[in-house]
Amino acid sequence: MKKFYLVFAVLTIAALALSACGGAAEKPMDDAPMAAENDDNCADEAVLCVGLVTDVGEIDDKSFNQSAWEGVEQAVAELGAFAKYVETKDAKDYAANIGLFAEKDYDVVVTVGFAMGQATIEEAAKYPEIDFIGVDQFQAWEFDGDDSTNVANVTGLLFPEDKAGFLAGALAAQMSETGTIAAVLGTDLVPPVVAFKEGYEAGARYINPDINLISTYHPGGMDVAFVDPEWGATTSKQAIDQGADVVFGAGGKTGNGALIEVASHEGVYCIGVDSDQWETVPEAHPCLITSAMKLITPGVFELIETSVGGEFPAGNFFGTTGLADFHDFDADVPQEVKDKLAEIDAGLLDGSISTGYGQ
Repeated sequence: MKKFYLVFAVLTIAALALSACGGAAEKPMDDAPMAAENDDNCADEAVLCVGLVTDVGEIDDKSFNQSAWEGVEQAVAELGAFAKYVETKDAKDYAANIGLFAEKDYDVVVTVGFAMGQATIEEAAKYPEIDFIGVDQFQAWEFDGDDSTNVANVTGLLFPEDKAGFLAGALAAQMSETGTIAAVLGTDLVPPVVAFKEGYEAGARYINPDINLISTYHPGGMDVAFVDPEWGATTSKQAIDQGADVVFGAGGKTGNGALIEVASHEGVYCIGVDSDQWETVPEAHPCLITSAMKLITPGVFELIETSVGGEFPAGNFFGTTGLADFHDFDADVPQEVKDKLAEIDAGLLDGSISTGYGQ
C-alpha cells in the first residue's frame, strides 16, 4: 500500500471545456499525439484506446469526474492514447455505456464512482481482454455465487478519504473563531462521502472536543445528490446563519454550490474536496483556504500506464490524499497550525493517530 502524505503544493489542473456528442463525447486534443483518428481502429494492438464512463453526473463537475478524466488526458499526452468519455444520465445505463467502449475493443475502460462497481465487474467478466479501472470501487464483490471474487482485469482505485477529511477537520477547528464548523455533503449512500464526513468530524474533535459540528447529507438519491448546487448553497447559508465560520463542501456540484455561497460571506472559510478546487472553482477564491484532495488524476494515469506495460494489478490500488496549498490564505494560517497539521499527518502515517473510521 502506498504511503499517504500531506500535500502543500499547487496541483495545476486545466479546466475542461467539453461538450457531449450523442452518447459519447470526444475532447479536442490539438497538440496531443494521437494513436488513432477514431475508435474504429481500437482493435489494432498498436493503438491505445481509453474510454471513461461517469456515474450520473457531468464530466466538468470541477471535482471527481473531471479529475478522473484529466488522468485519461494525461495518457493522451504522454502515452499517445485515443480517448472518449460517456456521461451517464440514468443508472440503468451503466452496462450499456460501458459496452459502447468494450464493443469497440478499447484497451482500458475507466468507470467513475462507487455506484458503478457492480456493473463494472459484471461487464469486465464479459471482456477479459480489456482492463477496467473502477474509481472508488472496492474489489470484493459477490459475483456468481462466490462472495469474495476479484475479476482479474478489474482494479479498484481507492483513497483513504477519512485521513484527508481528518486533516481538513483539524485545520477547520484551528481556524474557527466561533467554535462551529460545517460540512455540506453528497449522499450517505456513497462510502467515500461518509469517510470524508467522519474523518472531518474526528479531526475537528481531535483539536477541540467541544466543537459544534453541523454536517448535512443531501436528502436525495444518487441521481441528484451530487448535481444540486442550489441545495448546497442553501444548506451552506443555513450553517453560516447558525454560526459556522468554516464550511467543508464535499459533494460534486452540490459541494461547489456550498463553496460559492460561502464566498459571498465575510469572515468565513471554505474547504474544497477531491482536487485542488482553487484551480477549478475560481468563484470560491474569496473563502477557499484549502481542499481535501484525493489525487485521482495521477492514480488513473498510473493504472493506465501499468496496463500499457502489461502489469495491471487485479484487486485494489491505493492512491494518495492530502491537503492542497493554502494559496492566498497562506499568511492567514499561523505557523503553529501548519506545524500541528504536519504532526497530525505524521501520526496518521505511522498509525499513532487514528481517524476511528471503520473501526
